[in-house]
Amino acid sequence: MPRSERSPLLLAGLLAAAGVTHFVAPRQYDATIPRALPGTPRTWTYASGAAELALAAGLALPRTRRIAGLAGAAFFVGVFPANVQMAVDWRHRPAPLKAAALARLPLQVPLVLWARGVARGAEARS
Repeated sequence: MPRSERSPLLLAGLLAAAGVTHFVAPRQYDATIPRALPGTPRTWTYASGAAELALAAGLALPRTRRIAGLAGAAFFVGVFPANVQMAVDWRHRPAPLKAAALARLPLQVPLVLWARGVARGAEARS
């Protein structure tokens, strides 16, 4: 399978795995939900996990890949505040944990670009 055909499936797999962990181990995600959001952190954890699963399904299907790629890029931008919240909350944790929280911040950029690239690739094929 050519790389251009694997890319959307790899992104779908990443999102599916992340989505499942929101339901299997929600507590770790609850702590990253910005306190300014209305409702309970668990509601946001489950909602973001469901969104990741829906995006994964959309990326896996060629027919919905373009819109799912664009939605995925928007999703990665949208969850950035949770990564910032985690970095702020973990600033006093041991160095390896603090470094992991800080490393998540720039990681959003390649994820956004990857999702956009998948959308563009799907558009070129249609």
